[in-house]
Amino acid sequence: MIRRFVLASASPARRRILELAGLRADVLVSGVDESVISAATTTELTAKLANAKADAVAGRVHEALVLGCDSMLEFDGQPYGKPANAREARARWTELAGQSGILHTGHCLLDVHEGYVRKRLTAVGSTTVHFGRPTETELAAYLASGEPMQVAGAFTLDGLGGWFIERIDGDHGTVLGLSLPLVRQMLAELDVSPIELWASA
Repeated sequence: MIRRFVLASASPARRRILELAGLRADVLVSGVDESVISAATTTELTAKLANAKADAVAGRVHEALVLGCDSMLEFDGQPYGKPANAREARARWTELAGQSGILHTGHCLLDVHEGYVRKRLTAVGSTTVHFGRPTETELAAYLASGEPMQVAGAFTLDGLGGWFIERIDGDHGTVLGLSLPLVRQMLAELDVSPIELWASA
């Protein structure tokens, strides 16, 4: 029996990753207020946020696999989500240029059966990102595009920001917002193979 798969995220990138991997997920936006959630480390924070998003959506489904995700960039021990405005994005890029940060993506997979969470799995993927040094003209153009304000860490790997990333060490999916290898491991703990979900595409 094909399981309904629900993505508890408004992220177009996460939805696209799943679709390209053969899975058409139902998208239900969690509406979680991220500002009220805190944790001791960036890794713990992304895990808590992923759980909060999955929980918020799980209460609205009867039978499904629900995946919640959240990403943040850790730099110099501090967590960075989406910048509030262009000024903050510029300040962030000034810090990051020529440096390295760690992009953490928390994943929470819930097995919801008859309206109840039967099993909860949580995992965090982490990938080191090495930033280039955009020129002042390049940075001004990138900020003017609006892209940095829409994503954790003020950059993308698969968009305009990709021009300014030197390399990564780890799973590129983690940087994009959803790690397929990690989700596959989580599905395996529920005795589900990704190929069982392809038919829903």
